[in-house]
Amino acid sequence: MSIANTAAEEWLIKRNCSAGPRQLAFVFGSLVAVSFFFGLGFAAFGLWMVLPFVGVELLAVGVAFFCYSHHAADRERIAIAPNQLMVERIEGAHTQRWELDPRESRVQVESRGRQWGKRVRVYLLAPGLKLELGRHLLDHGRFQLGRELDGSLMRARAMSGIRWAQ
Repeated sequence: MSIANTAAEEWLIKRNCSAGPRQLAFVFGSLVAVSFFFGLGFAAFGLWMVLPFVGVELLAVGVAFFCYSHHAADRERIAIAPNQLMVERIEGAHTQRWELDPRESRVQVESRGRQWGKRVRVYLLAPGLKLELGRHLLDHGRFQLGRELDGSLMRARAMSGIRWAQ
């Protein structure tokens, strides 16, 4: 999960998207062609009212594909260096970035629920901030992310010469 070098550690957490932009365009184009082919076939037999419904159907599918593609590139990037902790979150067209001091930050892992399975959440706590991380990961991946971030923060504090008491 982590890519570490000598000075910093970095995590890039992306959505698991099964179709890329080209594949999505091909599927949408194929759907348009097949729907219009059938619509024109029915229109040739005098059933003209099928064509407006084909248009409404394709408009609805186009909106769904747009929403999918709008969030397909959502991601989180976390980088920890001895004197800097950077979290960048991209959701659709919005980008948020936090630069924190690793000496004042800590990781909190919460696990809730037993009836429907556990729900693990990872929070980065800093003065005046509680930031949820790893939202695109499954529970076991969140748990692993929490352990790795906690270890990386400890190493960053040790490299900066300050110990952290929890």
